[in-house]
Amino acid sequence: MMGPIKRICALALALIALGGCGQSGQQAADTPAGETAFVLGDISFSSEHEEYGVDPHVGYSGWACIRYGVGETLFRYTDGMEPEPWLASSYRLVDSCTWEITLREGITFSSGRALDGQAVKECLEHLLQVHDRARGDLKIASIAAQGQTVTITTTQPHAALLSYLGDPYCCIVDLQAAPGEGLAVGTGPYIARAVEQDRQLELERNPHYWDGQPGYDRVTVLSVPDGDTLAMALQAGEVDAAYGIPYASYPLFQNENYVISSTPTSRAFFATLNLRSPLLQDPALRQAIALGIDKERFVEELLGGNGYPAAGPFPAGFTAGGPAPQAPAYDPQAAQALLEQAGWVDADGDGVREKDGQRLTLRWLTYTSRAELPLLAQAAQASLGQLGFEVVIDTTSNTQGVLSDPSAWEIYGSAMVTAPTGDPAYFFAAHCLDSSPANSGGYHSDRLEHLAAQLAAAFDPQERAALAGQMQQLLLEDGAFVFCSHLQMSLIAQADVAGLAAHPSDFYEITAALAPVS
Repeated sequence: MMGPIKRICALALALIALGGCGQSGQQAADTPAGETAFVLGDISFSSEHEEYGVDPHVGYSGWACIRYGVGETLFRYTDGMEPEPWLASSYRLVDSCTWEITLREGITFSSGRALDGQAVKECLEHLLQVHDRARGDLKIASIAAQGQTVTITTTQPHAALLSYLGDPYCCIVDLQAAPGEGLAVGTGPYIARAVEQDRQLELERNPHYWDGQPGYDRVTVLSVPDGDTLAMALQAGEVDAAYGIPYASYPLFQNENYVISSTPTSRAFFATLNLRSPLLQDPALRQAIALGIDKERFVEELLGGNGYPAAGPFPAGFTAGGPAPQAPAYDPQAAQALLEQAGWVDADGDGVREKDGQRLTLRWLTYTSRAELPLLAQAAQASLGQLGFEVVIDTTSNTQGVLSDPSAWEIYGSAMVTAPTGDPAYFFAAHCLDSSPANSGGYHSDRLEHLAAQLAAAFDPQERAALAGQMQQLLLEDGAFVFCSHLQMSLIAQADVAGLAAHPSDFYEITAALAPVS
């Protein structure tokens, strides 16, 4: 039999009091007879990642909305990361600034309201009012609706609009419904019934789902911020599947009791350099840092080969047709020479270089919900320490608070899916421009701003690839970021679970196809 609910609470660090535990071929203790239940443990469902519930108009909660089967978008991404109609049935580009989108017939929200052009217009207009990132990405001037047709006019030619309409913040939800704080009413296979921030989400089957019968009657998503705890819970059978188990624990699940679904993604581990820091305004120091991080060792020894070293923000071949990025290779001798030339020397012999009485100290900020990020910080601490840097690691759940104070850090190590929409504009718009909401390092480049404007107006795929190639190379030459690795993303499930498949976008997890093995 499954362990008691108290055991779940202990394994999840007393995060929740569950209404039921994982099936693993047996009925959960309080699941009504004849009903099926599924429990997913997820390290990313937390306020640390700006996921406060499933309302896509709040922070990054759209990721939870789309991942957990509550909301759907007008367009979704194929396995090749090309946008294709989803709630939409077709589209046409009327002119360079006008898109006409036709909706599928016969779809309803879980509230019972029909999905039509007016519902989409209401949803997107509210999104533009309250969500700064969406407003900047979408560049929508106006929306018109008539029947099943939505006409979107942009403020400028916007070749990537369809890709952005597949972003999780664009989940189409019923704004006339009032489901409660943190919740949303979508068109997906599951209905969100209750959410406790940083604890759990309760879902139930949508009996009127338009694209097949969902496989479970009830679904619970647990927020489990510690990867080792999550691995223990999956081993104990207290969760049916898990997202975010540390790579070091993978060998525990490589047997007939589990199913692992893996796919390469654009998720990158990377370091943002704080260009507001007086120390890092020296280009020689930034270049020495890039030369002093051993990416190969990090991937092979600390990721267990579940990834590959990164050059720029995108995986190899992503911008095929454009120039491949040329990143500095690990070269400690070259880094030491740069530091010497810049006047940084270890005059007192304590292993840390100084210049004009200042120690060469880097404060490295990171977080724990991706277990490998502290490992990256430690690896950088070791390799940079051999060059005469003193690296002080600050691992905290309050990264946003620390980032808001430019005087409190020099390097921020984080993980991000750099191209979740399949288009290269996403990363630059999020991290690198004057208007970017996550430009934590204060990076500015007149050249990059110019190239970004060209990219926004370029409809030809080859032209977009060429521009994106130039843009990522510029980031490397300016030393604004160090891209360390790209990851293989995996979902691990008990063997009695079917239909849980990893997707390159990292979006679609709980779908109608998810079901008990019959």
